[in-house]
Amino acid sequence: MAVAVTDAAGARRVSARQFVRLKLRVMGNNFRGQSWRFALFVLGAFGGLWLATVGFFLFAAPGLGGSDRYASVVAALGGGLLVLGWLLLPLIFFGVDETLDPARFALLPLSRRTLVTGLFAAALVSVPAVAVLLASTGLILTAGLLGGWPAALTQAVGVLAGLLLCVAAARAVTSAFATMLRSRRVRDLAAVLLAGAAALIAPVQLAAAAALRDADWDRLVSVAAMIGWTPLGAPWTVGIDVAQGRVWAAPVKLLITTLTMVALLAWWSRSLESAMVGMANSGRASARPEATGTAVTQLFPRALGWLPRDRFGALVAREARYWWRDARRRANLITLAVVGLFVPVMLNLGGAGLTGDTGGGVPNSSPVLVNLSMIFVGVLATATLANQFGFDGSAYAAHVVADVPGTVELRARMAAFSLYVLPLVVVISVVLALLLGKPGWVGLTAGSLLATYGAGLAVNTLLSVLGAYSLPETSNPFALNSGAGVARSFLGILSMLASAVAVIPMVAAAALLGDVWLWLALPVGAAYGLGAALLGAYLAGDVLDRRQPELLATVTPRR
Repeated sequence: MAVAVTDAAGARRVSARQFVRLKLRVMGNNFRGQSWRFALFVLGAFGGLWLATVGFFLFAAPGLGGSDRYASVVAALGGGLLVLGWLLLPLIFFGVDETLDPARFALLPLSRRTLVTGLFAAALVSVPAVAVLLASTGLILTAGLLGGWPAALTQAVGVLAGLLLCVAAARAVTSAFATMLRSRRVRDLAAVLLAGAAALIAPVQLAAAAALRDADWDRLVSVAAMIGWTPLGAPWTVGIDVAQGRVWAAPVKLLITTLTMVALLAWWSRSLESAMVGMANSGRASARPEATGTAVTQLFPRALGWLPRDRFGALVAREARYWWRDARRRANLITLAVVGLFVPVMLNLGGAGLTGDTGGGVPNSSPVLVNLSMIFVGVLATATLANQFGFDGSAYAAHVVADVPGTVELRARMAAFSLYVLPLVVVISVVLALLLGKPGWVGLTAGSLLATYGAGLAVNTLLSVLGAYSLPETSNPFALNSGAGVARSFLGILSMLASAVAVIPMVAAAALLGDVWLWLALPVGAAYGLGAALLGAYLAGDVLDRRQPELLATVTPRR
């Protein structure tokens, strides 16, 4: 796609409008011939509209209820969360918008100011930006109901300034980290840290919800007042200040917002050039010992020397190496480790740890609750495999050419994944039983987790053959193609529901047998999980044999 630029004679001048038109055209070309991707984009837009509606009523609630006191609390805290979301999500998903890649403009004679202005304008044309704009208009309604049209007009200016601040923060952070994430060592470290941060989102939400039950709402007013004088809350509270008689505060807060946005754009401008050309200081090359031995011995790691030297063993060794070296796969393992340990503890120790009950014992712990928490962990553990062929991409062509039997392929992938997950199963089971003060429940926790894990393997191997989608060719372990976010959500929900249904017989047995199940959980759960996994590999293997070419075409990224 050509872009009109200013030549030596100054024939044409590039404006921000042309970048917006270019982005819309590129998006249209990406959807051409990909009706499913367009449908997913529409669903994502509806999801953004729903979230915007919810946010609108949350921001408008103080005005509709006539609560002048808590209007600043909602504006400062809610607006601050919006800015933090735009600031942190690029670190997790690396780029709020990858339609216009700055690297594609590296060879064009565009000035830095033109490029920053154009990319900034194009970034505003996105579903998240529109959703934030619609949601924050609830503050305009609140300010108008509390202070009349002067407050509403001032808040409208603040809402626009807040949106520009959010986009500027996202763009600046994304560009600054682009160069570092191209370095392999920094990229792997970032993948570890960001996966841990992403995994802690849900536990932190649980802890925050528990803390809000005992929160001092009067103290929140003073906290919101302080946040309102920071760039996080300044643009969102200007109309509320006018409504409450502090007219002098509005221009000061708008000045704070403007200076912050200018600083972020300057930071983005300085880091944009290195992000475009992808310069990274790799440092001295590390001295590695030369590989010795045949190609077969180099394929099998020392820890897997016991594997048979056949097709199954080679596939297991290959997958085991990929799960350790691929940043995208390793990020999923880290997320599983964090959530798998934290969530069961939160669920089973919630009564003592969150409500402040220190009267001895764990009031919320019971075999039923332990079973449910282990089912959750087992379902979550295998959901990663719902798109396991998407990790391979076009590399799966080697398996198609070699005519690998589907059953052997899926059994090998299950075995390689289990090399990392089964030790986690043991750790989670032992840690939870010890924290509950019930060492005898190790069999219960491990049995429930093994049964769910095996059933999840069976379900997700079939889903990975029927519902695979391509992943972008990027070093970002969290990046997705347009529309793939909705596909990932639907596939994950289907995976978790189907895996939970598959383990219903185990839940029924636990309910009927009572205390006897404490002794039978481990052997029965292990046998159930192993049988379910083998049966799933056999059934899904037949499906894979019939649709190998279609699967390859589906997971191959579209250039």
